[in-house]
Amino acid sequence: MKIKILLSITLLLCVSLTFAQSKEELQKQKAEKQAEADKYKGEADAIQAQIDALPGWRIGAFGTIGGNLSNFSNWYAQGAPNNSSGNIGFTLNAFANKLENKYFWRNNLNLNLNWTKLDDKDNPLDGDDFEPTTDVFNLTSLYGRKLSDKWAVSGLLEYRTTLLNNFNDPGYLDLGVGFTWTPITDLVVVIHPLNYNFVFADSNTVFESSLGAKIVADYTRQIGKFNFKTNLSAFQSYEDGDLSNWTWINSFGYTLWKGIGVGFDFGLRSNRQEAANFQGTTLPAADNDLQSYYTVGLSYNF
Repeated sequence: MKIKILLSITLLLCVSLTFAQSKEELQKQKAEKQAEADKYKGEADAIQAQIDALPGWRIGAFGTIGGNLSNFSNWYAQGAPNNSSGNIGFTLNAFANKLENKYFWRNNLNLNLNWTKLDDKDNPLDGDDFEPTTDVFNLTSLYGRKLSDKWAVSGLLEYRTTLLNNFNDPGYLDLGVGFTWTPITDLVVVIHPLNYNFVFADSNTVFESSLGAKIVADYTRQIGKFNFKTNLSAFQSYEDGDLSNWTWINSFGYTLWKGIGVGFDFGLRSNRQEAANFQGTTLPAADNDLQSYYTVGLSYNF
């Protein structure tokens, strides 16, 4: 009996030692392979950085898709027990940049559209169509001749309006010249002391064009699976501070699988002319509350 116990203990010790040895060997092999992988990844990243620095076109896009649909039948706990509702929206951030040794041409498009519906089936006068609720269109084109690695003489065209409702009513067209500063690779700062802000409107309202200064700061970056873009566009009128305006748009996206992931967009704007037009009052009397929007949903990039 004692011999059997001793044999059993010896066998267990042998198995344990063999397992421990095999685990240590496997961990060692994994560490060696990981070191090789890190080495090659570093070399690949360095080569990619050289590719990114070459002159030529850079084209890309990413955005967010969000939405929900619901239908209620005889749900008496709510005010409209029979209804269908929905919300559908998407954002798009696209760019096409030509970067050369002596000049650059940067083009950006920001689009945010959203539709919402609430159909009360017990109300025959209630609409059952999707109605536009968020409507943002912003297109910029910046051309510059380089003075140095970080400074350039530049000209900017920026157009902002809505697409689904009141197209070009109002619409804003900025045309200006000045300088562009690129302190780091992904940051572009436009400083144009000579800029004319054309404002288009069908009716004779508070909207008015004016001469002023234009400041734009844009930072677009992709780090691994993370996409990020922030853009601030501000116009300061020389004629009247009430004609000034600014818009700040931010987009975030994290890729989970094959270009699909989660995304978040939000925007802020201050524009007294729009506030006065909506409130039906004069510019000085307008309550210029901060405008804002946000979208959360699936993200995409290509």
